[in-house]
Amino acid sequence: MQEKIKVIIVDDEDLARELVKKYLAGLADAELLCECSNGFEALKAIQELRPDLVFLDIQMPKIDGFELLEVLDEKPAIIFTTAFDQYAIRAFELNAVDYLLKPFSRERFVQAYEKAKLRLGTTPQGMASQGTPSLLKHLDDTRQTLDRVITRLGSKITVIPVDKIRYIESADDYVMIHSELGDHLKEKTMKYFEEHLPKEQYIRIHRKYIVNINEIRSLELYTKDSYVALLKTGEKLNVSSEGYRRLRERF
Repeated sequence: MQEKIKVIIVDDEDLARELVKKYLAGLADAELLCECSNGFEALKAIQELRPDLVFLDIQMPKIDGFELLEVLDEKPAIIFTTAFDQYAIRAFELNAVDYLLKPFSRERFVQAYEKAKLRLGTTPQGMASQGTPSLLKHLDDTRQTLDRVITRLGSKITVIPVDKIRYIESADDYVMIHSELGDHLKEKTMKYFEEHLPKEQYIRIHRKYIVNINEIRSLELYTKDSYVALLKTGEKLNVSSEGYRRLRERF
């Protein structure tokens, strides 16, 4: 007996989910596990049900499809669905299985599904979405200024508006985001945040710290040649000589 391909649909539009369900119903080897109307539901479902394949909408409220991919540990095979061709379709081809531009036909749907079957049949379990890191790196490289950051702890997703971030601290291969919503670990580099946070609001003051300049209360002399930034919260952050030069230029 042929093993079923386990599928989850993630789309905030009822009609879009219904269309994918209709097309899936005609495929004997597809098993629909569930459908989700937002990224929060999808994260929980993917963690618990471990699907082989996800049909993932890009434009969704709360968190979008790309942000969902960021917080998934084990990524199933992904077929993107989108109504907007303004997204760099070539990025989807960096080994996301395929993309479907809405409205798509049954023939185009089956074509994408067959590509997913081929990927799943020729790739070790758990590696079906091996190209997703390349896709996410491409998106990181082309993304402009951040307006929010998505973090995850267990099945809990936190959406942190950028203007709520007080400072970011280096933590090996991660960063710790200190914000009004609490402290959250994120698997990104300091370089990434230095390049993508609003430059008029954030400044790197040390190899370990990027700070929201609105949070700085004062600069204090720490030793003869070094300073600390005193934040409105009372916290003190080391300032390197280069960081001090940047602050002097800014103010």
